[in-house]
Amino acid sequence: MMQGVDPALAGQLLAYRDLLARWNRVYNLSAVRDPEAMVSRHLLDSLAVLPWLPAGPLLDVGTGAGLPGIPIALAEPERFVTLLESNSKKVRFLRQVCLELKLQNVQIAETRLEAYTVRSPFAVVICRAFSEALSFWQGVAHLLAPDGQAIAMKAKTHDAELAALRQAGVSFRQQTLQVPDLDAERHLLIMSETTMSQRTMSQRTAT
Repeated sequence: MMQGVDPALAGQLLAYRDLLARWNRVYNLSAVRDPEAMVSRHLLDSLAVLPWLPAGPLLDVGTGAGLPGIPIALAEPERFVTLLESNSKKVRFLRQVCLELKLQNVQIAETRLEAYTVRSPFAVVICRAFSEALSFWQGVAHLLAPDGQAIAMKAKTHDAELAALRQAGVSFRQQTLQVPDLDAERHLLIMSETTMSQRTMSQRTAT
């Protein structure tokens, strides 16, 4: 079911999956109802981003049921993960997950992104929920460390979406993900601040 995943980690991930499947019957936390499908569409999909994450604290915006933040926190217990979610029933679920799985490296912020403030910036902000990349970037850029990255998990990207990022001076690259047992396209859109020297160079190239 989870080939290539450390057995201890796989056990924790499946315990999380079981909690999600049980709560999902009442609270409608995920559109994926089949526990078997949750493995590829939620767990393995979340783990697929690990090679592309910079080291340091991570913020998962609009985490919902804890995706991808909970699997990342389980796989990397040395990383501090903040889950940002405004829906109270989802927050109750997240707190129960942290309690039952004894997650010491996870903090839950029950608020909307627009109202969220931090004392220390994040190395990476990630999200599965935003439909438009520039809006995501504009909402989280102030939460990033100077060399931080904003990562949008996408089914696909569109030319107009990428053009809007270029027009706004946002540096980005795309990365295709390979998710075991998932017959669907998955991509990362990795965004960072364009430095003044990069902007000048790109302007010279354009002219």
